[in-house]
Amino acid sequence: MKVNIITKNPLKVLAAKRAFEKHGVEVNFIKKEYPEIQADTSLEIAASTAKTAAKELGIPVIREDHSFFVNALGIPGPYCNYFERALGTEGLLKMLKKFLDRSAYFEIATVYALPDGKIKTWVGRVPIIIACEPRGDLSRGWDAVLMFENEKRTFAEYPMEERIDVWNENFEKIAKLAAAGEL
Repeated sequence: MKVNIITKNPLKVLAAKRAFEKHGVEVNFIKKEYPEIQADTSLEIAASTAKTAAKELGIPVIREDHSFFVNALGIPGPYCNYFERALGTEGLLKMLKKFLDRSAYFEIATVYALPDGKIKTWVGRVPIIIACEPRGDLSRGWDAVLMFENEKRTFAEYPMEERIDVWNENFEKIAKLAAAGEL
């Protein structure tokens, strides 16, 4: 079995390869740019791109999208890239200074789309805590203040290789279905 994944993100490539190859599923990465709609959920964004690509290419495709939600602020959701660029790490910390609640989560939505428009969807959450000050230099941006729940280190304090399995939960579910011929 072979799956087609639309992404140019090297971290998503790493996560997908690890999940699918472990189950003997071949992965083809499609690096073509597709317009990304603005929507309130990762699922809407991933579904739109996946359906467009599957129809255009005439093959089943997988698309994943992440959103980041800061519970105290109710933002930024799917707009996290914009907020990260606009605010930076110090701006995020300044906004959170008045709040005791430092909890957040990543929403990870993955869509498998067929050329006829039918889709299968997976949505998961990864709980996050926001540190009070930046730490680490192994990554960039907000990674210096983001920590997995029950973790003492920020993302920027340890290599991606140690945390990649958290990001590939949806890919892992799809890989098992693909290996069993159930996609």
